[in-house]
Amino acid sequence: MNPYASLVAHHARLFREGRSYPLGGFPTAPNPPVAAGAPTALIFSPHPDDECIIGGLPLRLRRECAWNVVNVAVTQGSNKARQAERYTELQAACAYMGFGLVQTAPNGLERVTPKCREEEPAFWKESVAIIARILESHRPAVVFVPHLHDWNGTHIGTHHLVMDALATLPRSFSTQIVETEYWGQMTRPNLMVEVPEANVTDQVTGTSFHAGEVRRNPFHLLLPAWMLDNVRRGSELVGGQGGAAPDFGFATLYRACVWRDGAVSPAWTGGRTLSVAQSPASLFSL
Repeated sequence: MNPYASLVAHHARLFREGRSYPLGGFPTAPNPPVAAGAPTALIFSPHPDDECIIGGLPLRLRRECAWNVVNVAVTQGSNKARQAERYTELQAACAYMGFGLVQTAPNGLERVTPKCREEEPAFWKESVAIIARILESHRPAVVFVPHLHDWNGTHIGTHHLVMDALATLPRSFSTQIVETEYWGQMTRPNLMVEVPEANVTDQVTGTSFHAGEVRRNPFHLLLPAWMLDNVRRGSELVGGQGGAAPDFGFATLYRACVWRDGAVSPAWTGGRTLSVAQSPASLFSL
């Protein structure tokens, strides 16, 4: 018997079974109290659910280092009829993950797209000012934001929005930027972060709280497969062409940069891989 037939059959069976699992409503996952004086990490999420999907490194910072991880709800989706419901789902997901939550506007920001940035500069400037105030208020050690080519218009718009906001702040303002990916793959990630199985479980579970979205497209069930594929990609994109694959199964890819003196520069030369044996705080100079 071909053992790979069983492997594929198990994947297919679990995906089918997963469609019948409950969405949200789970007890809050265990997280340590935020440490006194702990650094803050801000996740600028284009949509409710991105905080869980890209949350491999933020969740490790929250759990292993007791950092204050705060999700910024840049938008609440483009469907106005669903915006209030999506925020309610987001509140439950963030509570489950142990993340704080900041709302940018009563229903989130609107028209966060490259088209708006180009054609409606006055409107765009108002949104930039809102993000700048959040940055000034929280003084984050780390900012998570989609990379420039993350395909989805709101993901790309969120990248521009955060970078434009940083450019309005005094040159003395500094932080580290961690670019994230989901819809569009990065061509040059410089960081692969191992995600332990318990955290993958909680990212899948947290994403399930976004019930309206995952009923439409069950991407929570596909997160483990995405993280498996990240190990394949990261082995060479981060580790170097022809490099040996690490011995772990789940990972998320990022690009780490530094914002200093009003400009972006790489956080380091080459690529880095962070295993579960290493503290995620070691990535950041505080």
